[in-house]
Amino acid sequence: MFTGIVTDVGELVRVEDHQGALRRLTIHSAYEAAGIDLGASIACSGPCLTVTGMGPRPEGGSWFTVDAAAETLARTTVGGWRAGRPINLERSLRIGDELGGHLVSGHVDGVAEVVARDDVTADEGEGGAWGPTARFTIRAPAGLAKFIAEKGSVALDGVSLTVNSVESDLFSVFLIPHTLQVTTLGALKAGDRLNLEVDQMARYAARLAEAREQGY
Repeated sequence: MFTGIVTDVGELVRVEDHQGALRRLTIHSAYEAAGIDLGASIACSGPCLTVTGMGPRPEGGSWFTVDAAAETLARTTVGGWRAGRPINLERSLRIGDELGGHLVSGHVDGVAEVVARDDVTADEGEGGAWGPTARFTIRAPAGLAKFIAEKGSVALDGVSLTVNSVESDLFSVFLIPHTLQVTTLGALKAGDRLNLEVDQMARYAARLAEAREQGY
């Protein structure tokens, strides 16, 4: 379980395929190796992946490996990742940790697409001395739009965000300067694809409504 609050942006340094069904990813991180356990769960730009190896780096920080199975490669953007890609990282939630975003499982529901990016400058009265802000319009994949509600929560590439508006399969999110600076979302542009996880409460509420309509 995660919160959607990114704690490091790592770098994917190696991608290795094994018999077409498994992909091993090696990631460099600022996390201390001593704080990463074999078998631990780390959210990597959305998907929850299991640590299969780790160690310290001479220059500081750590490297770790995670394996992505066929289901992950088919349902997320991981299948298109290449070495050099920055990765939003979050270690799993511990009892007693602050829940700063919303409850995120790391189970990606589908891949969304950036339709438009509108940067808001100080001349427009926002951002100011704190840096630029940006409004993104996102298209939800088929079947997932019904789970996205105005003022509700979504996770995009592992980042917890509040939905500003919804119209059909399009929704918008507004990113503050801090989020643009400390996650990979600051580099987004129209046409980019994102791992989308809808709010778990919305998913359960929709399922309950469906069951009620069907009489069970």
